[in-house]
Amino acid sequence: MDQANAKTRRPDFETMRPSTGTFRLNSISAVIFVALLMAAALSFLFYSIPMAGVLAMAGVLSILSVKIPSQWERVVVLRLGKFRGMRGPGLFFIIPFVDTVPYWIDLRLVATPFRAEQTLTKDNVPVDVDAVCFWKVTDPQRAALEVVNYYEVISWASQTALRDVIGKTELSEMLVGRELIDIQLKELIDHRTEGWGIHVQSVELRDVIIPGALQDAMSIQAQAERERQARIILGDSETQIAQKFEEAAKSYVNNPTALHLRAMNMLYEGLKEKGALIIVPSTAVETMGLGAIMGMTSLAKITQTNEKPITGEKG
Repeated sequence: MDQANAKTRRPDFETMRPSTGTFRLNSISAVIFVALLMAAALSFLFYSIPMAGVLAMAGVLSILSVKIPSQWERVVVLRLGKFRGMRGPGLFFIIPFVDTVPYWIDLRLVATPFRAEQTLTKDNVPVDVDAVCFWKVTDPQRAALEVVNYYEVISWASQTALRDVIGKTELSEMLVGRELIDIQLKELIDHRTEGWGIHVQSVELRDVIIPGALQDAMSIQAQAERERQARIILGDSETQIAQKFEEAAKSYVNNPTALHLRAMNMLYEGLKEKGALIIVPSTAVETMGLGAIMGMTSLAKITQTNEKPITGEKG
């Protein structure tokens, strides 16, 4: 895969950032601002200009002071650059131009894809691995104050952890033991990010892409393995059949009548098919006593043939 295609399919959290900014409009501040602005307009028209200016300034301050974070959000408040505390969820007020809100931290679970390209496994096979990380912020204060951008930090931590695990794992283990690799990645990433107030809930491998030539070789190997298993099963079946024949032969040793009946049954089964032709050695026929039977049958047919003309003359 070329670099252009790789970039187009990498919507990972390197491009994501926590929400920032002191100014964030909400419904309450918007209503207060509109009401004060209308009062300022009426005051300007009917009362005094200074009063109108005061009302307009109060409307602007209402937008800057009233904050309403959602249930899943926490807000970092700084007063003159010093950490003041965490606020939210719900309504709270700040002092405009004295208090600032640098971060709005989202506490919901985030599912983020990441990948490692052309990474060598333990047995020196280059692979491209796609994975997804499920994580969330558990300590918003540390996430806001300890790192510049925790989205980017966990991105690099996840990618380096994935490369480390791939380098310590053979290709066969990676293809059949994904659950173990998922656990290793989760523990490794969580250990690296726990100091930043981030908890990794799980990491899952989505796809392992190997070179095309290696795929063909693995396909040939798998086909050869299936053929070997088929031959082993066929050999085991032949062995079992031979054992059953041996047991059957022992039951016929002291019972020649049963052996003759079995032989005749085999001949009958073969001859009842249309157009069937069976060549039986004369020794086998004599052993089954079929020679005398066939001779008597032929003699009876010849006798019947000779008697038919004589019977006609007498009539």
